[in-house]
Amino acid sequence: MQQDQDSTSTLLEQVNHALNHAIPLCIQGSNSKAFLGRPVAGEVLDTRCHSGIVSYDPTELVISARAGTTLTEIEEVLEAAGQMLPCEPPHMGHGATLGGAVAAGLSGPRRPWSGSVRDFVLGTRVITGRGKHLRFGGEVMKNVAGYDLSRLMAGSFGCLGVLTEVSLKVLPKPRECLSLRLEMDVQEALSELAEWGQQPIPISAACYDGHALHLRLEGGEGSVQASRQRLGGEEIDSTFWQDLREHRHAFFDNTTPLWRLSLPNNTAPLDLPGTQLIDWGGAQRWLKSNAEGELIHRVVMELGGHATLYSKGPNPFPPLTQPLLRYHQRLKSQLDPLGIFNPGRMYAEV
Repeated sequence: MQQDQDSTSTLLEQVNHALNHAIPLCIQGSNSKAFLGRPVAGEVLDTRCHSGIVSYDPTELVISARAGTTLTEIEEVLEAAGQMLPCEPPHMGHGATLGGAVAAGLSGPRRPWSGSVRDFVLGTRVITGRGKHLRFGGEVMKNVAGYDLSRLMAGSFGCLGVLTEVSLKVLPKPRECLSLRLEMDVQEALSELAEWGQQPIPISAACYDGHALHLRLEGGEGSVQASRQRLGGEEIDSTFWQDLREHRHAFFDNTTPLWRLSLPNNTAPLDLPGTQLIDWGGAQRWLKSNAEGELIHRVVMELGGHATLYSKGPNPFPPLTQPLLRYHQRLKSQLDPLGIFNPGRMYAEV
């Protein structure tokens, strides 16, 4: 377990020095998500010096921790109390931190049924681009005062400020968990998922790997066992979902460019060159393809979705329309007027 360490003053000093000398900062924790986004040229600001769980009361279903705290430590503390992070944020490497998980905004297999990282952020503490250490939101589930800047930090990739502390809503672990593998083709799998989504079946993860549909059932013992009898298939080890979340499946063992495609969950199999894996019950597709990025973006956008490149590339994130780009630039100028926080990490113009 990490040693608790409050390094607020150190982080503030580094940010104010960067502001006074116009030095861009490359904000990172363990750097486990470095593969995602554009490279940043700047002085490294490492949040791992600022770690430790600030408060946790299992009866309140809220945990607050400093940004450099590892996800592993947080998950172990929650596990001991029979609780969990419902969005299953992926680690993608050793020592992944809470700040990095929120900044990247990535969620695991349970996402369509529980919500995203953003949905569970209750409050944050942030060092702004004016050198101030401010608190946004709170530690209660009902918090509607003002603009929700805390959740805006989720998925911002450190471009808007330095996260120093996060308060998250947590949930009890399900009483029963069981995973199944059902042999069927992709069309049947998507059809069945669409039908089951309208019925009281306790599905909390669904993935089609090109050969079979994998399901996770979670909830009360009665409902899980009744659904297991109805659906059939063979039981599999539930570590399947951790391996999927962390990209440890054989599908991901390849040097071919990897794309994450976010689509309406009833979208038919995509007519794109390459190999696909379906996750999130159809709402997330992983694509290994050497096709041009412009083609992939166009096809996915026409279907009402967007594509993100999970490999090195000049433009990994979905292209922005001019109105959206202006919003991004205005937001950046308000929170980081000198543009020192992870400049260009998401878009060259921001």
